[in-house]
Amino acid sequence: MDHHARHAHHDGPHARPGGPPAPHAPDTPRAAGAEWSTAVRATLHCLTGCAVGEILGMVIGTALLWGNVPTMVLAIALAFVFGYSLTLFAVLRAGLSLKAAVKVALAADTVSIAVMELVDNGIIALTPGAMDAGLSDTLFWSALLGGFVVAFLVTTPVNKWMIGRGKGHAVVHAHH
Repeated sequence: MDHHARHAHHDGPHARPGGPPAPHAPDTPRAAGAEWSTAVRATLHCLTGCAVGEILGMVIGTALLWGNVPTMVLAIALAFVFGYSLTLFAVLRAGLSLKAAVKVALAADTVSIAVMELVDNGIIALTPGAMDAGLSDTLFWSALLGGFVVAFLVTTPVNKWMIGRGKGHAVVHAHH
């Protein structure tokens, strides 16, 4: 199916006079504000990448008996790497060049990942004993997973606000 056939719904009232239809005009979040379901999906997408990186970083740092700071730095770095990677691979599959795909991933995910990591790591750092707990300790996993839940709850309204202004994950939707 060609690009125009997939987006035939753009030939309506939002089409540009004398030119091609406006890209995703009916779906433009600025027109009606972002739906909560869209913000939830965007946040779950971000949470998936963040969780993979965060858990991997925490497991590696804890298993290697690193201190709290290097473990958190690794976990946060990997959360950004995995978070960006999910978007990067998706937009590369959509046909963007690597340079354009990197720009889209950075625009789409930076604020979402940063908020998620700030909240999640703040909870882990503020939970007494969580950073000193081992991989087999319930406290380690409950603080980590509980942090993800709170981070999701805090980040979803942030994503809704950004998508409603054509930013964040709204940037990715222009490339599907």
